[in-house]
Formats: sequence, structure tokens, C-alpha cells
Amino acid sequence: MQIDLFNEIQNPRPWPEGHEQLRFRQAIEQAVLADELGYGCWWQVEHHGAGEFSLSSAPELLLAALSQRTSRIRLGHSAVLAPGRFNHPIRVAERAATLDHLSGGRVELGLTRSTIPEWRLFGIEPDDARAQTQQAFEMVPKMWTAEKFSYDSGTYRVDDVAIGPKPLQRPHPPLWQAAASPASFEEAGRRGVGVLGTTMWESLERAGRLVGLYRAAAAACTDPVGAFVNDQVAFFTFVHCADTDEEAMRDGAAAAAAWYTVAALTFFEAATEFVRQNARNEELKRAPGLTGDFLRGEAANTPSEANLLIARILEGEQVSDDEVFDVLSAQDSLIVGSPDTCRKKLRAYADLGIDRMMCLQQIGGIPHDKVMQSIRLIGELIPELA
Repeated sequence: MQIDLFNEIQNPRPWPEGHEQLRFRQAIEQAVLADELGYGCWWQVEHHGAGEFSLSSAPELLLAALSQRTSRIRLGHSAVLAPGRFNHPIRVAERAATLDHLSGGRVELGLTRSTIPEWRLFGIEPDDARAQTQQAFEMVPKMWTAEKFSYDSGTYRVDDVAIGPKPLQRPHPPLWQAAASPASFEEAGRRGVGVLGTTMWESLERAGRLVGLYRAAAAACTDPVGAFVNDQVAFFTFVHCADTDEEAMRDGAAAAAAWYTVAALTFFEAATEFVRQNARNEELKRAPGLTGDFLRGEAANTPSEANLLIARILEGEQVSDDEVFDVLSAQDSLIVGSPDTCRKKLRAYADLGIDRMMCLQQIGGIPHDKVMQSIRLIGELIPELA
């Protein structure tokens, strides 16, 4: 399993003078260190209007800067928001190909349709987002590989145009899709693109079944959107390593993960999305196909201790750091503690057949020096997990 880094450029209050400049400088320092230590890929998100949750509204610019400060680590968009009002597919293809040249051929490109608050901000109709994401997946790799490109849909019309530059990688950089539901895991597999699993607080058992769902869909893909099937699974999770479990708790890693979860649920208006997704899941349970089989096979779900804890925090209850650490550390998806603790938890994911672990280490209010220490300690484990 390859160990990657996942970055949001989180910026929780209180904000000192020059806090935004500071966060960007810290992100670059973290990426340079990860490059030296042998991490596989630096994944940078795209979010808009996210406040404290993320300053990463122009990831292509940060990745361009990193391309000049690093030499080996791959540079990933996780992921470009694909509907056209965010990013026209021509611009996606041009920017990624340019970055591929600037980085010496180190680009990984993910696409995603985003969700309700960002659609609203950019005036995107939810019903259009899925179709435009599919069209972007169809268009971008063809623009990279065809001398002249043509495409005609209800949204885009391009007539025999030379789109340049072409990427340095041949036939093109690997393609990925961000996925947070069983349906999107299957969708990524059927498109023949890698899956960037962005689920939070998922059990190992369910994560393993999501991997199986994706693998089955990818195995059945005979007409990938790109020039090849990128059969890879990457999973995002919270990671913080210190010399001891006790030090990791003092660093506030579990509390930061709780802060992240609350901030994410708030920013993404997850209650609305939860209702919508559950309604869609009920429809899919009655439908044929891999996702229907997956959902019909779900056991009756009861809220986990982690979800109950997060609900209490959302309701304004003051929960002690000790309780947060005790409850969240018991979750497979919180990899926090000493090198031995982190090694065991990472190995459990490797045993599921996951190709990439996207480690979110700059979480909430964890101090920068503690993030750097964690990156170093996890970096020492990379040879054991490869």
C-alpha cells in the first residue's frame, strides 16, 4: 500500500495576523518534507466558500508551486469540480497538461461533481451536475490524446480544435473519481478510473466491501473513458503519529478529527444530502446491478459511538478531550497514536487490498510542528507498508 498525503489547507480560528499566508507556507513545507521522505502523492482538494474548513480554492496554483519545490512526489487533484460553471473541461485539460510538464510528468487527475452548497454558489442545477461530470470524463482524456478534438452535447460544442498542450505522460495522466457512496464507487469502476474514497468514519468491514464493489465494476469495464483502466483504490482517513499514544492525545488529534467532521457536515449541508442520498439508496436497493446488491446486503445500521459523539458536539454539548480521544481512537478510521499503533491500523487497511492511503495530517488546530513530526514518523513506516 502506498502512503500519500491529503491536504485541505484547513484554517480554524482564531486567526492571527497573516494567517492565510502562513497556512500556504506551512502546506509547502509539509509537501517538501513528504517529498524527501518518500510519500507517494500529495492530493490537493478544491473547495469554494469553505471558510475555516479549507483555503484550497485554487489547487492548481498550489500544485504548480509544489512542482517547482519537489522532485519525486506525485501531484494529485482530489478532485477538480467537473461541472462546467466550476471548470470548463477544456480548461481542466489544459491546466492539468501544463502541470504535467512543469512537474516532469507527476500529475494524477481526479474529477468530481461536488455537492449542494458549491452548486448553489456557482449557479449549477443539481440535475445538470451528474451529466456534466460524465461529459468531462469523456472529453478530457480525448483532448489529451487527439490532435484535433470535436464534441457535441447539449452543454458543450467543440468543432475540430487543437487543444494544447498535451500531457508529458503517455498516453495521459491517471484519472480518478472522488466517491462517498456505494453508487459512486461503482460509477468510478464502470468508468475505468481510480476511486478516491472520501468516506468518513467507515468501518473496516464496510470499507472492504466498498473495495470489492469497485473492483467488480472495474473488472467489468471494457470501454474506459480514458485510454486505459486505472484500477486503483485510494482511501482518505485521519492520521496523526507521535512518539506515544499519550502524546498524540495531548497534540489534540482526536479533537481535531471531531472538529473536521463537524466542519465538513456543516459546510456540505450534510443533513440535506443525507436525506437525498438515503432516498436514492432506497431506489437503488430495488434496482439490479452491483450497487443494488451492495445495499440490499447491508445489515441494519445502528449509529456508531463515533456518530453519536459527533451528534452531541453538533448539538453544542461540551465533550472532554479525553472522551473524544477514547471514543474516536476506537474507530478504525482514526489512525492516531504511537508508531506501533499507527503501523497496526495502517496494516489493517493494507490487508483490505487498498492501493493508496491518503493520510489527512494537517487537521484542524494541530500545531504545524506536530504535523511535521507526524509526517516524519509516518514516513519511517512507508518501507514496511509498500
